[in-house]
Amino acid sequence: MFNVVLVEPEIPPNTGNVGRLCLATGSTLHLIKPLGFAIDDRTLKRAGLDYWKEVDVRLWDSLEELLKAREQKARLFFLTTKSDRAYCDVRFQSGDFLVFGRETKGLPEAMLAANRERLLTIPMQGTRSLNLATAVAIVLFEAVRQQR
Repeated sequence: MFNVVLVEPEIPPNTGNVGRLCLATGSTLHLIKPLGFAIDDRTLKRAGLDYWKEVDVRLWDSLEELLKAREQKARLFFLTTKSDRAYCDVRFQSGDFLVFGRETKGLPEAMLAANRERLLTIPMQGTRSLNLATAVAIVLFEAVRQQR
């Protein structure tokens, strides 16, 4: 249904939780190297519970490699705290790519600058950011809700 992209994820339990979210929504999880853990990491599998083997996970050496391989009509949205455009102001389409950055640094500044018209944020107050798996859940389930 959707494509969730984690660029250089660092924390295995977050990735395991995002994997479960992808499975629950029929979405594909794309992991962009380098990863901050081994793909067979025990904590990754524990967070994904016994579902991890059922998750459609694709591993990429770089975001550029993924972009070259994707269907050209598929849209990309980059999630960041450095945007004023709320995720709920977008009409998502099946096949969209939702791109999230590293837990500690987010997406690279150059990537944000090159994609200004496709940046989205989760409006919040009182905190700089949310846990990665929480952020994915918020945006992914809004996209799924729109498809019902």
